[in-house]
Amino acid sequence: MNRQRTVPVAAAGLASTLLLAACGSSSDNASSTSPGNAAPVATASSAPATSAPADSGDSGSGDMAMAATTMLMAKDMGGGMGSMVTDDKGMTLYRSDKDQSKPSMSMCTGECANTWMPVMAKGDVQAMGVEKNLLGSVDRSDGMKQLTLGGWPLYRYIGDTKAGQMNGQGKDDKWFAVTPSGKKSAMKGMEGMQGMEG
Repeated sequence: MNRQRTVPVAAAGLASTLLLAACGSSSDNASSTSPGNAAPVATASSAPATSAPADSGDSGSGDMAMAATTMLMAKDMGGGMGSMVTDDKGMTLYRSDKDQSKPSMSMCTGECANTWMPVMAKGDVQAMGVEKNLLGSVDRSDGMKQLTLGGWPLYRYIGDTKAGQMNGQGKDDKWFAVTPSGKKSAMKGMEGMQGMEG
């Protein structure tokens, strides 16, 4: 009788061992899934690292607004203002007292260049009413070539939204519309003037 009781007890013990082994392997599966779950987290955390260099690159010259032109024109602004230089779309061009003319150097970079857009040459720049021998270019810190007139780097002002406007004239006592001879306009600020068309 004792022998018959031992077999069922041994069988029950074997069954218990198998159940425990099964539970152990399922917890092993859970723990092996855990590193698998960590992989997407690692990927997600590496994504910002990928975008960080892109952001740092964009915050440099990538964000900088630029204006390109194929022609500079002398345009009579009327009302006794005299002639100022415009691009091929009739937008007034400016120079800055912060820049240098000899040697030509632009001091307007970063945020400044988003407001005062450097004028880049697009192909062979033609001159109408502007002496071609006064035209030149300067290498910017980002490697681009900016047009100069009389040695002064040229810009467009973001506040001018249509041809003939001179909203940047006298801005911060540093920015001035440029004349066909490369000089700065002596006019006072253009406050209240909406610009003129034509």
